[in-house]
Amino acid sequence: MAALSLATDLGMGQPLEQALRTCLIAIELSGRLGLSNEQTSEVFYVALLRFLGCTADAHEFAAFVGGDDIGVRKAIAPVLGGSSQEFARQVMPQIGAGRNPLKRAQLIAGMMAGGRKQGSDGVRAHCEMGERLAARLGLPSGVRKGLDDAFEHWNGAGFPKGSSRDGIHIAARIVFVARDAEVLHRQGGLDAVRAAAKGRSGAAYDPSIAHALLDGADQVIGAAEVTSPWEEVLQREPQPYPWIPESRLDSVLETFADFVDLKSPWVAGHSRGVAELVAHAGVVVRRSALVHDLGRLSVPNSIWDKSSRLTDGEWERVRLHPYYSERILFRSPALNALAGFAGMHHERLDGSGYHRGSKRAEIPREARFLAAADAFQAMTQPRAFRAALSPASAAAQLEAGAREGKLDAEAVQSVLDTAGHKARRSAYWPAGLSEREVEVLRLLCRGGAKKEVAALMTISPSTVDHHVRHIYEKVGVSTRAGATLFAVENDLLR
Repeated sequence: MAALSLATDLGMGQPLEQALRTCLIAIELSGRLGLSNEQTSEVFYVALLRFLGCTADAHEFAAFVGGDDIGVRKAIAPVLGGSSQEFARQVMPQIGAGRNPLKRAQLIAGMMAGGRKQGSDGVRAHCEMGERLAARLGLPSGVRKGLDDAFEHWNGAGFPKGSSRDGIHIAARIVFVARDAEVLHRQGGLDAVRAAAKGRSGAAYDPSIAHALLDGADQVIGAAEVTSPWEEVLQREPQPYPWIPESRLDSVLETFADFVDLKSPWVAGHSRGVAELVAHAGVVVRRSALVHDLGRLSVPNSIWDKSSRLTDGEWERVRLHPYYSERILFRSPALNALAGFAGMHHERLDGSGYHRGSKRAEIPREARFLAAADAFQAMTQPRAFRAALSPASAAAQLEAGAREGKLDAEAVQSVLDTAGHKARRSAYWPAGLSEREVEVLRLLCRGGAKKEVAALMTISPSTVDHHVRHIYEKVGVSTRAGATLFAVENDLLR
């Protein structure tokens, strides 16, 4: 879970180990508030995973703010618990940054007119996703409740439910203050932390938690000022420890995969597809496939969802995402055997790949299989800049890559053999979905707005809305991200 928190740091525009430092501050506050071990354990995991749903609304959020979801989220961080005036001063200058003046004006007007509703919808998706993923990870109900309440305010002005006071889980209340304190201390020192604790007490913050922070700010913040937040967090984890047996590790890594692939509707189900293509190559390769794209969160959706050619600068950001995957996995003893293979999934035998530019002798067999599977899976999925290739066209391109000395011939043949023998789907659809509803769901998962889905299916938007409401009711979700997760879990996107 600590490794997963590093990925959420990237997605929120924060330096690595930000969630770990938040966790240490939250543990210190828990002790000062006299929480039990069980309650402190819930605080511990809510602090690590508060942004587990950060991929759920990345696509919509990026469109709303003009592209750079990561940059705007970075700007929001210090004012997440602040007043509307603080929020406007800090965030508005970042809306549409880099766009022409007319487009910026339109985006800012949209933010002013619909910002609160968009914020509520985004947080609803975030919390729904965080709670569902935490359930799949097997985390206790208290942790799931804390994640569901993560953005509520003490005074009831938060999102998405407007819960207030003791109706908000104690772990959520503590972590809200702890995360703000970590961000503000980095930006403005203890004075900024104290000012926020005073000004936000009784508004976003539970007054008793704000008082505990003010009463011992030096010691509370000092708990995070350590050489290795990673080691300190692992040492300070409260008992009883939740354990994941080896038999459940694949299920956990599938959760990691789905979390990452929700970043953009164009890659939903990508990591699972890659894992399926290399499953015959061994457990380590399949597990590496499930987590190979964790570093994807370091790149904004303005790049992943771009329908035109990338600039050189944008390509540089893309080229670094395997590096981040490798570094995240390397930190965890349970996952570091996967790190090297995951970090090489874009390497090519002739040295033309990235991020290292490794050549044939430097690329292990496992990484060669992963590279071939990743390429084939990507080609057979639609992207913002092109339609999906047919399996035959993708196979031809993969074989050409082998002839040109870019991809390993054995790996290519193995992937194509596997791709050609995927089991046919049963005509039965899960959750009682009809054929038509599955068709609507697929288009919705790929980022289609209701009007776009209606145009593609030559039906009215009201009919699409009717189908969507029925889909949400049948699968038990309330957001596009929740529906996408259901579709991926049930292999409905192919």
